[in-house]
Amino acid sequence: MAGRNKRNSRRRSRRGKSAGAGVLAALLAVAAVIWVVAAARHNECAAPTEIAADSLEKVTVPPGTPEELLRYRGMTVSFNPATHQPNYVVWELLGSEVQGEEPRTNDFQADPAVKGSAVPDDYKYTGYDRGHMAPAGDMKWDAEAMRESFLMTNMCPQAPELNRGAWKKLEEKCRARAMADSAIIVVCGPIFDSAEPSMRLGNTGVAVPDRFFKVVLMPYTEQPSAIGFIMPNGSVPGGMQPHAVTVDSVEALTGFDFFSALPDAIEAAVESRCNFNRFSHTGRRK
Repeated sequence: MAGRNKRNSRRRSRRGKSAGAGVLAALLAVAAVIWVVAAARHNECAAPTEIAADSLEKVTVPPGTPEELLRYRGMTVSFNPATHQPNYVVWELLGSEVQGEEPRTNDFQADPAVKGSAVPDDYKYTGYDRGHMAPAGDMKWDAEAMRESFLMTNMCPQAPELNRGAWKKLEEKCRARAMADSAIIVVCGPIFDSAEPSMRLGNTGVAVPDRFFKVVLMPYTEQPSAIGFIMPNGSVPGGMQPHAVTVDSVEALTGFDFFSALPDAIEAAVESRCNFNRFSHTGRRK
C-alpha cells in the first residue's frame, strides 16, 4: 500500500486559522464526553479513550480491493488502479474554510504519484464530466489543496445530469452543514453494480460507475448524527431527499466500514438513522 503523508503540517496550519471551529481535538474530546454520558444513562457503553480527528476519517475497504492511499493537503484518496479512479475520497471540512478565497483552477492533471492514473483526455468527447469527489469548492482555503483537488485520482466519470444537478446541490448542502456545525467529515466514491464495468473511457480505460455514494458525519454537536446518499449516475428523480439513506445501507452496498473509531454504541446509533430534515436544516445546532 503506497502513501503520501502531507497532512500533519496541513492540520496544524488549518487549526491556526479556525477560530470559529476551535481546536478540533478539543471538540472531539467534548463530543466524546457527551456521547459517554448519554450512553451511560442508557447503559449502552463504557467510556472510550481519546478519539483523534484523523481516526474518524479511517475507511476500511473489503479484502482484496486494489488500493493505494494518497494523503493530500485537503483529502485522502483511496486510489484503485484497476478502475483508474478512487474507491473513495475522505476529508474533513471546517466551517471556517467554506468562505475561503482561493480561485478554482480548472487545471486537471494526471496524478504522478501512482501508476494507472487517468489523464484528462480520457474523458474527451465521451459525454461524461470529470466529476470531483472532494469538490474544489471545499478547497478554497488553500492553493495547494485547490490544485490537488484537480488531480485525476480525485475524479470519476459522472453524467452531467448528476454532476451539475443533485450532486452539486448535495455538495453545497454539505458546506452549509459545515458552517452550521463547525466541521463535518465526508466520504464519497463510485459504486459498480457488477465486477466488470459496462463501459470504460479513453486509452486508460477508466471504468464508468453505475452509482455514487456519499456519507456525512456530523460529530461536533450535542447529538452527533450521520447520513448517507446513493445516487444513480444519471438523472436523479426527486433530487436529494429520496436518495437519502442510512450509513448502514451504504456500508451494506459497498462493503466499506465507516467511522469505526466511534464508540460502538454511538457508531451503531448514528449509522442506523437517516434524518434528512435534520441534515438539511442548516440553522446552527447545539
